[in-house]
Amino acid sequence: MNNYKHIIWDWNGTLLNDVDYSKNIINNILSDNDLPKLSLQKYREIFTFPVQDYYVAAGLDFSKTSFEILGRNFIDEYESKKLTCSLFNHAVEVLSLIHKKGITQSVLSAYLHENLVKILDHYGLTKYFDYVNGLDNIYAGSKVNIGLKLIEKINLPGDEILFIGDTLHDAEVANAMGVDCVLIANGHQVKEKLILKHDKVFEDLNDLKKYLSLDKM
Repeated sequence: MNNYKHIIWDWNGTLLNDVDYSKNIINNILSDNDLPKLSLQKYREIFTFPVQDYYVAAGLDFSKTSFEILGRNFIDEYESKKLTCSLFNHAVEVLSLIHKKGITQSVLSAYLHENLVKILDHYGLTKYFDYVNGLDNIYAGSKVNIGLKLIEKINLPGDEILFIGDTLHDAEVANAMGVDCVLIANGHQVKEKLILKHDKVFEDLNDLKKYLSLDKM
């Protein structure tokens, strides 16, 4: 575990496999606005934070429909069937192995905090986390501010903390927090995009398990 004493997890696209689900919802919005749909590959190529930037990349025009309305439409549809999403393979296994090592864990997400708390409970994951941190709004902006507050709570040196995410924004947040970071390449952004700006990128959680030597327990 490279002497890590605390692991910070992103949620959407890292532990929860909601990538195709999210792509389908944005495609419904694009269709409603007479715009072409995105392939899964294209979605993962243009996805970014803040999410309004990827809305623009998808072709949406905020002068016609505001981002606030589009964002509300997205989250309303997302919430309606979110429990049809599954956790990524090895998610529970990796969380459990880290927990058994006595290493504390938390979640840092751009998801609305109250919804994050509920969905973690639904999937039976709450027991693994000391801290759960989501945003106070539905518009999936930057996680830097809540990340900086979290690092104060954890109260450990940065080199003893590892952030695990699936986007370059996760790496940016980890950098702002002064902690190590690894990215998983089967989430909301393509591997090609991740490796251009980050040097620790893994295919999936099974690869991460090997990197952390959890497969040797």
